[in-house]
Amino acid sequence: MTKSISDRLPRGMDLWRTNELHEAGIHDRRIALLVRSGDLVRLRRGCYIRGSTWTAQKPWIRSMQLIAAHAHGTLTTAAGGSVYSHTSAARLHGLFLWNVDDKVHITTETTASSTSHGGDVIPHTRLQKLTGGVAFIQGMPCTSLEQTVVDCCRMLNYKQALILMDHALRKGADAVRMQQMCASMAGRSGVLTLRRALENADARSESPGETLTRELLQRLQIDMPDLQVEVTSAEGRHRLDFAWKKKKVALEFDGRVKYFDYAPTDEVIYQERLREKALSELGWTFIRIKWQHLFREQEFKTSVLRVLRATS
Repeated sequence: MTKSISDRLPRGMDLWRTNELHEAGIHDRRIALLVRSGDLVRLRRGCYIRGSTWTAQKPWIRSMQLIAAHAHGTLTTAAGGSVYSHTSAARLHGLFLWNVDDKVHITTETTASSTSHGGDVIPHTRLQKLTGGVAFIQGMPCTSLEQTVVDCCRMLNYKQALILMDHALRKGADAVRMQQMCASMAGRSGVLTLRRALENADARSESPGETLTRELLQRLQIDMPDLQVEVTSAEGRHRLDFAWKKKKVALEFDGRVKYFDYAPTDEVIYQERLREKALSELGWTFIRIKWQHLFREQEFKTSVLRVLRATS
């Protein structure tokens, strides 16, 4: 691709509908060339993003961009009776999602076939009034926080639902309202997962990794530690992800690499290790786990129980 063609992309913009590119003098043949060269990325039918912008984005931002592309490409408005819902609304609300695809979910007042929306869109029909009405986030209409969580939990598996529920409660979602919604849906698909997530959620979990660690400890029937325990050492105050306080055993989820755009600096890690050393001198024992340990359940159980028994 010659530089002159790429330079003709409108400046100050990253996202375009096909007609906007046409108006800038870039017609179908050149659009195809720009896509092949990587200067443009086709996000969905009729909507493109600048290739350099797409390449630089983190996965969760790309997921958001796909929703924005749908809104931009279809000129979505609340007046049209459609709102973003389910996992798309969860992304707009900034909720943690784990192992969830990038399909765009919309809820409409009338039934429509999935083909009329495109293969990247999953339509849902509104059977009753949306709880909490319609929220507008970044100019896009979506379901309320509580409605979003309820809808998602009914379509996700339990671990995914628990991660979402923990984070929603941490962000201020109304648990009572969600419990009322759950009670009104008795017998409907996915309600058991929703009810279970409500019963076991804990707003103190600060990351998906901590939620999955708590779920695993509970399922393996290991004595449940306290969450977010604050202790003091010569290096200052230190907050432990999990702690069996009487045994002075701390379990820390080592999330240097997480799915959610979290990467502490070397200085943060260095200071954390200093505090850990100071607490070790006060008799604390540390168990550090990473993502992969959550999926080696027997190894995880053996390691934790070995430490807990040694400190009895």
